[in-house]
Amino acid sequence: MIEIRELSKNFASVRAVRSVSFRADKGEILGILGPNGAGKTTTLRILCGFLPPDRGQALVDGHDVVRESMLTRRMIGYLPESTPLYPEMRVGEYLRFRAGLKGVPARQRRQREQEAAELCGIADYRKRVIGTLSKGYRQRVGLADALVAQPRVLVLDEPTVGLDPNQVLEVRDLIRRLRGEHTILLSSHILPEVEQVCDRVVIFRKGSVIAEDSTEALRNRSGAGTRITVEIPDEQRDRLATWIEGLAEEVSREALDDGWLRVLLSADIDPRQQLFERAARDGLRLRELTRRQLSLEEIFHTLTTDVAEETEAAATSEEEQ
Repeated sequence: MIEIRELSKNFASVRAVRSVSFRADKGEILGILGPNGAGKTTTLRILCGFLPPDRGQALVDGHDVVRESMLTRRMIGYLPESTPLYPEMRVGEYLRFRAGLKGVPARQRRQREQEAAELCGIADYRKRVIGTLSKGYRQRVGLADALVAQPRVLVLDEPTVGLDPNQVLEVRDLIRRLRGEHTILLSSHILPEVEQVCDRVVIFRKGSVIAEDSTEALRNRSGAGTRITVEIPDEQRDRLATWIEGLAEEVSREALDDGWLRVLLSADIDPRQQLFERAARDGLRLRELTRRQLSLEEIFHTLTTDVAEETEAAATSEEEQ
């Protein structure tokens, strides 16, 4: 549905986007991750037709966003991080106005306005002046604007900024319900949010894509897909290396106040059964044996740290050529 091919964009001497390529399939929710200045927003603005690329292509359902700009713009609903609204207009009036700009026939505008307002939880605010709304409700109006023309693609840049915790949960639920009906690109700094709602993620760093896959695949790629927390008596610390040999690696250890030792282990697969059997066989006392997988936040940190030098070296080599 969406395909980005070798996209590049410079601003004077600054290379904002460096030969970026990724795809989003029909009905998929794709998370766009990266630190500030990584090139995420620039890439999204190129996709939405607000900026021209210097090189490469952005395609929506096979249509080039430069050569067929008006067609692709009608296929995309865009919610920017800072939502531009007309504060003197009423919510319903604004949504009908925006529906008209997006080519919705006059006889369908009120119905589309009502549907978008219902979806975004602002049906009771349709007669309110936008300038009197809280930041969270203005964000909802922006999301309703993105949906009012029933686009095939939604591009959401930080959609939960300014929302209270309950509103954040409601917006996440809405995004999940839109899965399948729309192809969604979700850019967010809130990594747990991306992990909860996205099918796959694309990670940017310094203008380049350094990873594109599902969270589970990225967890495996990070080299430490499972973490195990164990607690053993401090006097048995010398037996730890033999106990975990061939099953896991020690990451850290912490002496507890009650004479026990808490140890964090990493492993590619879950080794708890083998660890328990060894402990029972060798008389090693255990108080805790708990498994947890790496969070997306930990994966993000691991990948951006591990590939940083490689990515920068490749970019430098490209510039020299």
